[in-house]
Amino acid sequence: MNVLEKIVIDKREEVAVRKQQLPLQQFISELTPSDRDFKQALIDDHQNKGAAYILECKKASPSKGLIRPVFDLDEICDAYKQYASCVSVLTDEKYFQGEFERLPLVREKLHQPILCKDFFVDEYQVHLARKFGANAILLMLSVLDDQEYAELATAAKHYGMAILTEVSNEEEMHRAVALKADILGVNNRNLRDLSTDLNKTPELVSLFKAIADEEQQQNTVLISESGIYNHQQVKLLLKDVKGFLVGSSLMAQKDISLACRDLIKGEFKVCGLKKANDVNAAIDSGAKYQGLIFVEKSPRYISPEDAVELKESFPDANFVTVVQNMPLKELMALAQQLQPAAIQLHGDEDENYINELRQELAKLQCNTEIWQAVAISEQLPDSWSNVDNVVLDTKNTDGTSGGSGQTFDWRVLNQINLDCPPILLAGGINNDNALEALTYPVSGLDINSGVESQKGVKSEQKIQQIFTTIYNR
Repeated sequence: MNVLEKIVIDKREEVAVRKQQLPLQQFISELTPSDRDFKQALIDDHQNKGAAYILECKKASPSKGLIRPVFDLDEICDAYKQYASCVSVLTDEKYFQGEFERLPLVREKLHQPILCKDFFVDEYQVHLARKFGANAILLMLSVLDDQEYAELATAAKHYGMAILTEVSNEEEMHRAVALKADILGVNNRNLRDLSTDLNKTPELVSLFKAIADEEQQQNTVLISESGIYNHQQVKLLLKDVKGFLVGSSLMAQKDISLACRDLIKGEFKVCGLKKANDVNAAIDSGAKYQGLIFVEKSPRYISPEDAVELKESFPDANFVTVVQNMPLKELMALAQQLQPAAIQLHGDEDENYINELRQELAKLQCNTEIWQAVAISEQLPDSWSNVDNVVLDTKNTDGTSGGSGQTFDWRVLNQINLDCPPILLAGGINNDNALEALTYPVSGLDINSGVESQKGVKSEQKIQQIFTTIYNR
């Protein structure tokens, strides 16, 4: 028996108990039509903002276990108020630690339409979802046969509720098209073994376009679900869908509002910081990362002593230590002092160096990521190192990358695909070209010389200006 089969058996037992505790005849006469248009909210945000987001209130999941131990609905809703097109509320108790009682609480705090996300196996659940204020329900074709789907869909339509129909393979996509589903969610997770593959979205959307007629294609909102963690993935998948259902990746973050911003707008680093005022300006303007360069020949070099002072002044900053062929022992001493968010390798560090570094960082028990700068001229590398993030920078005449303030031909970025690591674009980014840079499928930008008044001297005004441009887009 796989995970999904076990969940469905348990769900039927749970529904039977719920029916006894709260019989349908006790509340069905009180039910009113849905008053928030789920589908239109998705269409509007796709048209007006470029993408629609169904953001999820999720405490736990079968694949991740407990995701958010301190589950504060006020905090979650405050974040989603600004970013969500619609909000999904998990109501499954056994596997997601959800509850129906959360639906009215979320509804009260937000104006967005509310999706009741559960394993729907019985028409009773549809009425229950409406009783608690849901405007839409999730129907999974991996759980329901066509007759069951039709019965539950009819009940939902009686209340004017929208239906997010979920498919996870080709057979289910054929069924969804035949059932005339008008909001289609492609689940990138294999519900039988819980693995994820984002390539499932373009594959199944391609099938949808091949088998659905033109009218059905026009009337259907396509959504990608599961495994979406960064802005780069969003940009790549927007070729195929109008929106995204995102839960675990946001719920796992300490600051949900910032996590939403990073996902929807991108992640940004200001590099070459040397003074407290510059670090402050970068943080206040919205830079997620603050780069410190430990390469002595750079005009933006900072000494370890000065860096430690900055760390003491800004203990919560996400510093990135930029190094070039630094001996591992020296680098680990620096990492121990700074506890950086990431170490960015800007030299000839090979896979052995990276693996050793990862082992040493594990011993320190710090969550420091490893980034690698890659010099680009005409094409992307055939393969990527085992790193958490890649910084693509302009290739210098000596084969090194960075420090020139020059851009490379960004059209090469069209080679980026869903199998690439998260990529920050660097090299000559400034207020005049930042928006063009963000049309490409990257997770964000690495900004340096473009916010300087002179080489190595940051301008607070230019930092503020570029982030105003970025976040107002």
